[in-house]
Amino acid sequence: MGNSIQDLPKAYDGLLSVIVPCKSEAQALPIFYAEFLRVMKEMGNPDFELIFVEDGSTDNTLEILRTMSKEDARVRYISFSRNFGKEAAMCAGMKYSAGDYLTIMDADLQDPPSLLPQMFAKMKETGCDCVATRRKNREGEPKLRSFLARAFYKVLNSTSDLKFTEGARDYRLIKRKVADEIMKLPEYNRFLKGIYEWVGFKTEWIEFDNIERCAGQTKWSLPQLCVYSLNALTSFSTVPLAIAAIVGILFCLLSSAAIILLSIRQLIFHNSAYGWTSLVCIIFFLCGLQLFCLGMIGQYAAKIYLETKNRPQYIVSEVSPNRKNSDQ
Repeated sequence: MGNSIQDLPKAYDGLLSVIVPCKSEAQALPIFYAEFLRVMKEMGNPDFELIFVEDGSTDNTLEILRTMSKEDARVRYISFSRNFGKEAAMCAGMKYSAGDYLTIMDADLQDPPSLLPQMFAKMKETGCDCVATRRKNREGEPKLRSFLARAFYKVLNSTSDLKFTEGARDYRLIKRKVADEIMKLPEYNRFLKGIYEWVGFKTEWIEFDNIERCAGQTKWSLPQLCVYSLNALTSFSTVPLAIAAIVGILFCLLSSAAIILLSIRQLIFHNSAYGWTSLVCIIFFLCGLQLFCLGMIGQYAAKIYLETKNRPQYIVSEVSPNRKNSDQ
């Protein structure tokens, strides 16, 4: 593959927009910025813009971004009025970007900027519209978290018409037309990895080894990841609703058969329908099953409720002074 550094300035013509969602990443930002500039220098200093999306940080992330923006005109930032989540941050970055090519990467260097030369080379070689990345392994990650992640992708792929690549990152290089189609989707609840699959376009994949954070702590707790997974599942599959309906039908049939059997036993043997303890256990089990099914239905109802409010995905409280007004 022709991915030598000398070939890179010819890999694309136009502007590269680099979108970096960040929440309380004061420790990681200087390290990321230095590494990104190093990669750009190796690529021949192509035309680019760095768009940091500050998502309700509790440290001095915003102050650092203000300083970076003053010192480097290529650095822009968008600051939310509060924490709206990574999905909203990525959406905002796409909206405010002006590049012919876009890429999204984390500020903690778990999405290494050093992959950009290879990604551009892959795009140029194959003519694809999107170059996506995935982790080959999960070394350094807690075993429970790795197990749940693998289980999530298996469940998602078995219940959705779309196919999702295990270990996929939000780190992708896409052409402007892909971003334009994504921005046309009006939904409030977003799962960008699924949206990439839904809009289509030719995609090539690059694998890399798992990389530890360069600084700071992860902002994703296990409960947050579980909620995120549930949102992904209900965003791109209605199978849980079908499962709830099927389970309900099966238990109705089972209970009908049990009523007939117990009635016959009572008529023949008298006083044969006993077992208060087992009956209570069965009632509790069925009540739990009903609540589970209602909860699943409630997840979809909640999505409808949020969509009908027509609230914005995020509210911007501050933008860098040197940004171009994309709303005009």
